[in-house]
Amino acid sequence: MIKNPFQNAQEQLNKVSFFLEIKKELFNIIREPQRVLEVNIPVKMDNGEIKIFKGYRSQHNCALGPFKGGIRFHPNVTKEEVMALSMWMTWKCAVAGIPFGGGKGGIIVNPKELSLGELERLSRGYVRAIVPIIGPETDIPAPDVNTNSQVMAWMLDEYIKNQKSKIKNQKSKIKYQISKFENQDDEEKLKAAFTGKPLDLGGSLGRTEATGRGGVYCLNELIKHLNISKNDLTIAVQGMGNVGYYFAQLAYEQGYRLVALSDSKGAIVVEDEKMGQLNPKEVMEYKERTGSVVGFPGTKNISNEELLELNVEILVPAALENVITEINAGKVKAFIIIEMANGPVTPEADEILNKNGIIVVPDILANSGGVIVSYFEWEQNMKGEKWEESIVNERLKARMINAFGNLWKTKEEKKVNFREAAYIFAVDKVVKAMLNSKL
Repeated sequence: MIKNPFQNAQEQLNKVSFFLEIKKELFNIIREPQRVLEVNIPVKMDNGEIKIFKGYRSQHNCALGPFKGGIRFHPNVTKEEVMALSMWMTWKCAVAGIPFGGGKGGIIVNPKELSLGELERLSRGYVRAIVPIIGPETDIPAPDVNTNSQVMAWMLDEYIKNQKSKIKNQKSKIKYQISKFENQDDEEKLKAAFTGKPLDLGGSLGRTEATGRGGVYCLNELIKHLNISKNDLTIAVQGMGNVGYYFAQLAYEQGYRLVALSDSKGAIVVEDEKMGQLNPKEVMEYKERTGSVVGFPGTKNISNEELLELNVEILVPAALENVITEINAGKVKAFIIIEMANGPVTPEADEILNKNGIIVVPDILANSGGVIVSYFEWEQNMKGEKWEESIVNERLKARMINAFGNLWKTKEEKKVNFREAAYIFAVDKVVKAMLNSKL
């Protein structure tokens, strides 16, 4: 029986409690979100009908700083999924060394079934519903599955309208709330409330590729620590969304051999598995023309499930959670898994992979590049600065290398696997922050 994502997140946390001397009261606190807001969002559809959409915002822990996390639009969003993602974000921020806590949001919706106008009204309605608990120093949302910079632009605009109204009606209160931005005008200060924005609204250069780029930095560090060459290492990437595509493209550019890619409609593998390789840019151009990677010339069509069992050195699940389970973990032939999706490996599968000697670089390290550059965007907004893309990428690389080094050291010292090392490092950091705040 596959557990829901939040049960998995709690089980992963439980496994490292043995290595940490944490009082039961503190442990019970971090096992649950501090707050979960459930909202109903009325949206006027194009046909005049009013439809109600359910949404959530989970705030797990703010010991290290404001809550931070994306908003996803997906028909399979659940309260438990959002709660799990907010917990993982807490550990991710701790691992990445950025002053944020974990948050996450979601709406139960298939955005492909909405018109552009309906999508905008839904986005604005969600912000109106959660506006009491978000803000530049409180909770900073960002894009996630099926949301992008345009959605953030709508949400930011709605947020600023709300704050301007408050400023007009309760000026002294708002002045206190944004006092740390006193060197900028009010509207510029409020842009820090969302990240992943368009560049002309305060977005950061390098944000689009950041998660994939960070994952490749991670892979490069692992290869160095294992003292092996990247030459002829083959990679299969499950997922051709923003994360999977940029991971694949940057890995390809750095000399790794991409042999399999997939999207929601299916997967492809090169016909010549010994010599062939895929150029992700060409595959993406084909996907944009046809609607899927399936049928790309020079490849064989396989299923997403079959992709996970290919005879490759590196497997990169970059789609959704729970794709590697106790059912298929024993069939995984890769010796390295880079978790670019959130929670793609269940705890039961982890046990099997670990027993089989497969190295799993956990999501809270591997895909932290996105939240790191989101932090850079927030920092730029707060300071009224605009960094060059080269500076963003250099700072991202430095943080990813530092985070990898911290976890590798913990792994070696504690004689644990990578995920356990990540949790030990992150939980210890969060609990110490909680104690320092005299919680």
